[in-house]
Amino acid sequence: MSSRTETTTRSVATAMLRAAGAPDTSTAAQTLARSGVPVFPCFPGGKQPLTTRGFHDATADPAQVVGWWRRWPDANLAVPTGAVSGIDVVDVDVHPGGNGFPAFEQARSAGFVAGWAWLVRTPSFGIHAYFLRASATEQRSWQVPGKHVDFRGDGGYIVVPPSTVNQADGIRHSYELIAVAKHQPHPVDAAGLRAFLDPPRPTRPPAFVHTAGARPDRLAAWVASRPEGARNHGLFWAACRMAEDGHNLDVTSDLLGDAARSTGLTRREVQTTIQSAYRRVTRVSPTPAGGPTRAVEAVRR
Repeated sequence: MSSRTETTTRSVATAMLRAAGAPDTSTAAQTLARSGVPVFPCFPGGKQPLTTRGFHDATADPAQVVGWWRRWPDANLAVPTGAVSGIDVVDVDVHPGGNGFPAFEQARSAGFVAGWAWLVRTPSFGIHAYFLRASATEQRSWQVPGKHVDFRGDGGYIVVPPSTVNQADGIRHSYELIAVAKHQPHPVDAAGLRAFLDPPRPTRPPAFVHTAGARPDRLAAWVASRPEGARNHGLFWAACRMAEDGHNLDVTSDLLGDAARSTGLTRREVQTTIQSAYRRVTRVSPTPAGGPTRAVEAVRR
């Protein structure tokens, strides 16, 4: 499939932002459908699909959308994520079992989630960071429960503003648009983000790993041999070994960078993955002088 055009991406963003300001979910659903963004209804006050096949039933057919909301006028509004809609979402959870903000801030400092297009505060006072999908390259949905951060891409869906959800306190809280990026948005590297949040632990690492001071040339050769789906994990793991052995960041970037790019990773993917590995090993997670983004602080307030 061909890459998503800039015009199409801009159209999706415009439609999503207009829908967020709609007076009700019916109006929002029609706004999205008219712009070609597929939608489907969920239970009022909930996140469960009302249609038989859930997000697989999502459509941009205006007549079907009008029919759904005529039948369920109070339905919540949901959009399938990934290539089908042109949006990916990083979901930062806040619940009694944990808080995803620390992990999100670390990932932002490392450059993995700095390119969000807009932020939505969720009913539980977490956030949904929206990213615009630039191509049809598959990025499947995943979860990292220990960090309380999820990724909603291909095979997932998200409930969107102006939907509302019943909370444990008995009050129905809304999904609310809280920030639109002033920077130039760029796509999220879902595989790199997952490797950063949940570094891979190979069950059968190469034999030379068991000895201290693994030879850099052999690490580079191993990185160059990684298949699609294991490239980011492999680079992250090898960069950690280089950092642990005291190799300079520039040396690692040159040696492992060439190897990783030969597998198809982009220069930016390589740079952010290696830098995050060094931060992980040295336990340094620098935050820009301005601290957390004002938008994230707004969620916490």
